[in-house]
Amino acid sequence: MGGMPLNDMPWWRWRSNVRSALHMLSDPAFQQETWLAGRPGYGDVTDAVYRLVEDTWLDNWSADKYIGTIFRDAEEAQLVDAAVLRVLRIMHQVGPDAPVAAYMEHQGWPDAVRAAREAHVRMTTADGEDPDAVPRSLEVLAIMTGGPDTRG
Repeated sequence: MGGMPLNDMPWWRWRSNVRSALHMLSDPAFQQETWLAGRPGYGDVTDAVYRLVEDTWLDNWSADKYIGTIFRDAEEAQLVDAAVLRVLRIMHQVGPDAPVAAYMEHQGWPDAVRAAREAHVRMTTADGEDPDAVPRSLEVLAIMTGGPDTRG
């Protein structure tokens, strides 16, 4: 997994899922070349949002709750909260089953991408990795975390 210190955070698997989601949500080129093109192995916007909030419940409470377990400090938590709020606002307006283009055409999408990028860069650099690397496939994420690769 490169330089990411997997075991230095107690809930590193959740951190890996949050990072994966933020990475995909923060990369417009990836979204064009993978999500819009329907490239398999990376899921879609809904899958990314699911990874972002599934285990963490960040759709119900602040990332501050996870400082020291998933997030390193208050700055990371604040950046993640900002990204989650922007992405969820769009998801609620567009709908969870909308085509990828509907998210990307939403007037708030550039702000959501920017917020996800800020959180992604902060978390990735804190983990000693390159924030500009290509997002990992869901299969690679599953291998890294020992979880199932159930999304496509």
